[in-house]
Amino acid sequence: MADQEHIEIDTLLDMPAPGRSRTGRAASLARLLHQDCTYLLELYRERESLLSDHTPAGDRIVSLSLSSPDLSSDEQVQLLHSALRKCLGLLECLILREEEEMGELEGEYETVRKGVRDRLGHLLHSTKVLLETEEDVTPDHQCNEEVDGVVGTFGAKMWTYRVLLELIHWANSASQTLHVLHSEREGREEI
Repeated sequence: MADQEHIEIDTLLDMPAPGRSRTGRAASLARLLHQDCTYLLELYRERESLLSDHTPAGDRIVSLSLSSPDLSSDEQVQLLHSALRKCLGLLECLILREEEEMGELEGEYETVRKGVRDRLGHLLHSTKVLLETEEDVTPDHQCNEEVDGVVGTFGAKMWTYRVLLELIHWANSASQTLHVLHSEREGREEI
């Protein structure tokens, strides 16, 4: 069943849409992902009201530099693909951790979180197609790494907050990078 679903998703992503190129669809998908990630953080902050006064400290969890002037747009998309794989791995760990702590809930936060996971997976497939590569699209993260040093419930909540901020950052980077790639490939500014 999962293989059939995987094939159907790949087929849908590869199908040409009237008036839309692959790069245009990928850029639009990244923009939607960014909106969903921002909304997910908003829902999380509402749920965990004590976090409204705190800003998580620390460096980026996923650190890759897309801003080097020596990188072509294709190379930036390759780095972006790697960062998105790491983000998907972090999100999978976040989901696993939350389900272990609270069980499987059916609220708006969980629905949006599932949608973000699915959309991020679709974006990974889209960037793979754009790169015309056999690059892996599976999550790139071990769930035991991120919790090193996280102590207690508050630490776990701050880690979740940081992961959601990473998702927003990389979804925005994806949107910008894919827009540039689309402009270069298609010669249009608007998508």
